[in-house]
Amino acid sequence: MLMVNPVTDQATGLRRMVRPEPVQVIAVTGGKGGVGKTNVSVNLAIAMADQGKRVLLLDADLGLANIDVVLGLHPEHDLSHVLTGEMSLREVLVEGPAGIHVAPAASGVQRMAELSEAEHAGLIHAFADLGGDLDVLIVDTAAGISDSVVSFSRAAQEVIVVVCDEPASITDAYALIKLLNREYGVEHFRVLPNMARSAQEGKALYDKLLRVTDRYLDVMLGYAGCIPYDEALRKAVRSQRPVVHAFPRSRSAQSFKNLAKKADTWPVPGGVSGHLQFFVERLIQYSSQIGEI
Repeated sequence: MLMVNPVTDQATGLRRMVRPEPVQVIAVTGGKGGVGKTNVSVNLAIAMADQGKRVLLLDADLGLANIDVVLGLHPEHDLSHVLTGEMSLREVLVEGPAGIHVAPAASGVQRMAELSEAEHAGLIHAFADLGGDLDVLIVDTAAGISDSVVSFSRAAQEVIVVVCDEPASITDAYALIKLLNREYGVEHFRVLPNMARSAQEGKALYDKLLRVTDRYLDVMLGYAGCIPYDEALRKAVRSQRPVVHAFPRSRSAQSFKNLAKKADTWPVPGGVSGHLQFFVERLIQYSSQIGEI
């Protein structure tokens, strides 16, 4: 069962029992592989948990899961067992650093990489009853523009597009933004340059993508800051630890903490059931639309 973060006081707990707080849903994507999505997802999740948030990290790379590897976790069960009905979602969650909870996907299971749109929706529907135990759901999507990536990205409230200074990264990020905008009406994205040699390089990378989208698409791009190239991050990855804990004073760790502070200011829709329910409803609606085609 999800544990309440120690910094959450009794009064806050009572308020949540009376009026459930909305859940912030953030999808981290990037178009191509190798841009550092998973490191961003993991360190953002832990940095937000360190700020007192109750965080669930969903490994949405359903066929090639790697969050458990990055964090040195050894889950006995994963989301494939939820889909088959063998276990509930709560039963497959594993606890990670800072009290975050991880919903592990299967690695190397072809069936998980070939889910229908309805199954994607059903999978996320399993998250609906966790709303009262969560402040933030971070979704680490797969690479590319598959149905899975589209489903999770278009349903999330915030979409962080991770890019690096490579032509293929920029091209693929633009292709993903174009698809989500023109086909599904997603209008707002937050761009996060990763492995930048300097703050100026990161901002220039954002500006480059902004010029193209401003010319051809009707979207709003927000600059989420940048994550610097940092040997400390590489060392943390090799030791299977998040850099925000392994090297908390490093440049990359400070950047992730700054990103977490920014994310805490992003607006979260209210309502009785919060954004987690909205997230579920959008996925189910998407599945229904697909079924009618």
